[in-house]
Amino acid sequence: MLENIRLSFQGIWSHKLRSLLTMLGIIIGIAAIIAIVSTIKGTSQQIKENLVGSGNSNVEIKLMQGEWPYASGNDTRPSYVPVVDENIKAEILAVDEVTGVASYRIGSMYDGINCGDIGLEGVSLIGADPDYLSLAGYTLTAGRLFTDRDYDRYMKFAILDATAASTVTTGESPIGKTIEIKGDPYVVIGVVEQTDTFTPKITSIEDWETYYGDSAGGRIFVPDVDWPMIFGFDEPYNIIVKPRSTDDMTKAGKKTADILNDHFTNTNSENQGENGYKYRSQDLLEKAKQMQEVSESTSRQLIWIASISLIVGGIGVMNIMLVSVTERTREIGLKKALGARKSVILGQFLTEAAVLTSIGGLIGVSGGVGLAYLISNVAGMPVAISGAAIAISVAFSTVIGIVFGFIPSLKAANLSPIDALRYE
Repeated sequence: MLENIRLSFQGIWSHKLRSLLTMLGIIIGIAAIIAIVSTIKGTSQQIKENLVGSGNSNVEIKLMQGEWPYASGNDTRPSYVPVVDENIKAEILAVDEVTGVASYRIGSMYDGINCGDIGLEGVSLIGADPDYLSLAGYTLTAGRLFTDRDYDRYMKFAILDATAASTVTTGESPIGKTIEIKGDPYVVIGVVEQTDTFTPKITSIEDWETYYGDSAGGRIFVPDVDWPMIFGFDEPYNIIVKPRSTDDMTKAGKKTADILNDHFTNTNSENQGENGYKYRSQDLLEKAKQMQEVSESTSRQLIWIASISLIVGGIGVMNIMLVSVTERTREIGLKKALGARKSVILGQFLTEAAVLTSIGGLIGVSGGVGLAYLISNVAGMPVAISGAAIAISVAFSTVIGIVFGFIPSLKAANLSPIDALRYE
């Protein structure tokens, strides 16, 4: 085998230009496939990160009325929707896929929040339980967080995110300032920022609504026990759960929603149909998978198209190998006259074809990686080089050499030594 490989390199080197042109179809096909697969993988990862969040796999479970979230401030709250208490949280936390749970209430405040003469518009007001800020990925940058004492005494304290804090003050600390929420004074005790952040690509108003629609003016957090004092009545909670892993997001969200829906106090027609109330998980992972499937389906078609060049390259290999057999007819006859068996001749020419296409595959892989990074730099598309795709491509190029080199090799093995020696 090693001798056959040495002879193959010797034959390829002695016909450098012809060998390069023969490998061209293999090189182009492998390069195209590597570039496409790398782009698919990179795009799929970006889709997942955009929808799920960079490093943040938390799942939100919201109370929905039909296809729309429950509108905070609506005094027609469904009486059969229970308040999420510690018992329900413990039941959710017992789910195998869940490692953390917090409850919160949220409302978009387009007016009604002021800090002196400054009006805060488009702010999201969040009534947070003691676990919400840490579970949602917020870290303290100034002041302090809520304590158990704040909840026990119904203290009117507020925590701002960086966006709301920049609106309240310019270059100075907002700690200790008083903001009015529907006429009630709340003292700012802290500023937080979200550690698991990412910058999604916004291409439509729907994208903006998905990522920024409820927090364009920033977020203000108050203890959830103060919520009835702000709106005059109690309201349903939304839930956020932390799954064990990103892959557990779908199951964790669905099981949590099922538990919450099972606690509804009735099942009559009031909460059925298109306008009925129901808890539903915000299954971003499933959306990511659907978008990835669409992307990969389109890209698979491109891979099949690129594979045509591999077939063309294989035909080129077959053609050159037939020419090589014709050129080396006397050599084949001499070897047979000296006792070489058919299997030896067959192995020699198959090895030469496999080595030829393998070299083309390696050059194609290098070209494909370079092409992938070029596309990334020019078009701004993410890429992720797949080691498995590289290994499969090189192996596939070798298989092409064996398959398309078999007929010429078989022809060489079946030559009659007498006829071969007489060949001019």
